[in-house]
Amino acid sequence: MSAVQHREVTADDDGMRLDRWFARHFPQLGFGRLQKLIRNGEVRLDKAKVQTSTRVAEGQVIRVPPIDDPDTVRPFRVNEQDARFLKDLILYEDDDLYVFDKPPGLAVQGGSGTTRHLDGLLRNLPNRQGETPRLVHRLDRDTSGCLVVAKTAAAARHFGAVFRSRSARKIYWALVAGNPSPRQGEISCFLAKRATSDGEQMVVVRNGTPGAVHSSSYYSTTDTASRRFAWVTLKPVTGRTHQLRVHMAQLGTPIIGDPRYFNIENWQSAPGLGEGLHLHARRIVLPLRNGKSIDVSAPLPPHMRESFEALGFDPDRYDVQRADPEDGA
Repeated sequence: MSAVQHREVTADDDGMRLDRWFARHFPQLGFGRLQKLIRNGEVRLDKAKVQTSTRVAEGQVIRVPPIDDPDTVRPFRVNEQDARFLKDLILYEDDDLYVFDKPPGLAVQGGSGTTRHLDGLLRNLPNRQGETPRLVHRLDRDTSGCLVVAKTAAAARHFGAVFRSRSARKIYWALVAGNPSPRQGEISCFLAKRATSDGEQMVVVRNGTPGAVHSSSYYSTTDTASRRFAWVTLKPVTGRTHQLRVHMAQLGTPIIGDPRYFNIENWQSAPGLGEGLHLHARRIVLPLRNGKSIDVSAPLPPHMRESFEALGFDPDRYDVQRADPEDGA
């Protein structure tokens, strides 16, 4: 690249830090060189000066200076170990997308103190044109299960629109403390971010509160173990940060192992329960660009399977058969 470029921020990159945006779109550019370009004012966002931590928004325009000199370019080599790690997570793949079985504990994107994350690892699976696959939705670090990644820019636009229009069907499984009452229903409330000593937390607020966004989820009790535990199936309508975790806590049945929304001070566990957040993106149904659809399920992670066995829950009893994408189901 020998000339200045002006790149518009897409919906897929909305909210991303500027340094991570460059890491995704220009992985050959070293971080030190990027910092120098920013200090010199050569990188701009809507013509304004920026910092590496500046967050970009959909529709904004990033000025990208020429970065083809030898001091700027940092050749990237695929890490075969990381590539194999990602390939082992693939539940479904076609020319447009991957559906990964994200393990708990793996962050989807980087953050303060997070150096290993899925977004960074994806550069080790370039498509045929050498492009890095792109995230089209996200899961919390400790949530496991189905995660969709687009292989091309065109696919990212399609699946980004699918998620924004709520055409994707997402089903989660959770293990909660107590039994929901009523056994099934809808949770609808407004949420807002609040700063805490260890990051951010979503809280329930009134409509009209600054920063408030509406959230909605459906829930259904699949099985119970006395009155102490329940296996709950969740279907989010909106996609807010920590939405399902806040909704279940708001219902009075917080998700087991949730360090942020479950006060365990007066709660007694049970023998044999696994450690970790018991929230799993079990299944996703997506319309493809060819008019057909896919239906993909992710197996329970080890800690949740351990807890299901301890409580006598049989995940296969209520399992679903995945639809063949060739059937157009």
